[in-house]
Amino acid sequence: MSTNNPYVLQESNIKEPPDSLLGRLQYIGPGFILSASIVGSGELIATTLVGAKAGFVLMWFIIFSCLVKVVVQLEFGKHAISSGESTMASLNTLPGPRLGKANWSIWTWLILMIAKMMQVGGIVGGVVLAAVEFFPGLGQMPGRAIASYVVAASVSLLVFKGYYLLIEKASLIMLGGFTLFTLASLIALQSTDMAITSSNFISGSIPNIPAETTILLVAIGAFGITGVGGDEIMAYNYWLIEKGYAAYTGPKNDSPEWERRAKGWIRIMYWDAILAMVAYTAMTVMFYLLGAAILHRQGMVPEGAELISTLGNMYTQSLGPWARSVFIVGAIIVLYSTLFAALAAWTRMFADAFGRIGLLDFEQESSRKRAIGLAAWAIPAMWATLFLVMENPALMVILGGLATVVILLIVVFAAIYFRYQRLDKRLLPSGLYDTTLWISSIAIFLVALYVIYDKVYVPARNLISPPQAVTTIESTARYVER
Repeated sequence: MSTNNPYVLQESNIKEPPDSLLGRLQYIGPGFILSASIVGSGELIATTLVGAKAGFVLMWFIIFSCLVKVVVQLEFGKHAISSGESTMASLNTLPGPRLGKANWSIWTWLILMIAKMMQVGGIVGGVVLAAVEFFPGLGQMPGRAIASYVVAASVSLLVFKGYYLLIEKASLIMLGGFTLFTLASLIALQSTDMAITSSNFISGSIPNIPAETTILLVAIGAFGITGVGGDEIMAYNYWLIEKGYAAYTGPKNDSPEWERRAKGWIRIMYWDAILAMVAYTAMTVMFYLLGAAILHRQGMVPEGAELISTLGNMYTQSLGPWARSVFIVGAIIVLYSTLFAALAAWTRMFADAFGRIGLLDFEQESSRKRAIGLAAWAIPAMWATLFLVMENPALMVILGGLATVVILLIVVFAAIYFRYQRLDKRLLPSGLYDTTLWISSIAIFLVALYVIYDKVYVPARNLISPPQAVTTIESTARYVER
């Protein structure tokens, strides 16, 4: 990583991209920070919830959710490397109305992040509920409140200084440990009465829409969270920039040297994103299979105050009673890694957004670090407070996932705009890449339209026509509770 300000491109930071595979792998990392933020809310909670409700039938949809969004992530990353712009700086160039200095997309993102606060508040709740398994006194007030704010404050302390390398290494360690534990549980499951058969796996791999609408709704809610969501795609640019990809490419010019460096660092970014996708997709499938094989067969649904206790059955049923304590520790670690990685990203995105509004100079290093430090304390306090008010982590995560689907619409629009209006002609991709980008964009757009129809239009129509009136949150809560 560059020792200078990575958000200001300078000739002195230029570095040639490595040609060897080993050399490229040494610069891998940004994608795995995203993986750490994905696994806690998307995989451990939302994916197992879908598996518990649907059985094996929707495994294909969860895998599709992981694969379909990565090309949009690649387009964002390509733009960050070639332009050196942060995410909010890039969004501020989109066409459309402006309010003050900021583009409509930035203001819309800020509004949607209110719902996203609930999602990560649910993760705080997951950590607290896991701790309750060891310390039952934390399950009641004031113990629950104290535990919630202690968790929030500890994450604040870790992210306060905002060092990239610390975030990268901690994310990799926390993610790797729990992945191995989950893999061991899945392997052990095959020696029990609940073993996954080849017919189970094949039935889940063939696209099929379940007849029960409530199951499909939960799956669509999970679509926004599993794999890279809109906020993770937006966060990716910050990690690429702080890793040094844009700084090593250098300020854009017409020279063949810049073109060679840009293509080289973009190629490394492809490696980073795809390897991370393989990791979190494998983790997603493992969680889904455990949820379908164990929880669905026993009629267990991970939600409410029993969230962690129910999830623990996925491990005790395969590895034995001793695994409960190990799972709880693992759940705390993986959920905590989500808080850690999410806060590190959110502090940068909020500081950047406020910079575009005109409240600070994001590119100025001291101003940026001060804003990140303040956000590192304010945001977790909001997460903890929301959990204490709502007290339903599974519902909070699904609600946040619905908001993420809408954020994905902004991200898709921006990715297409970057590709066709701002991409340097020397970096044009292949026809296959463009086809994949459009397939991904259309799939995300259709899912988002369905979510908007079901969660905004239908409740609004019902409010006008009582007695069928029902609010968005009530309707969502109803199918999650079922």
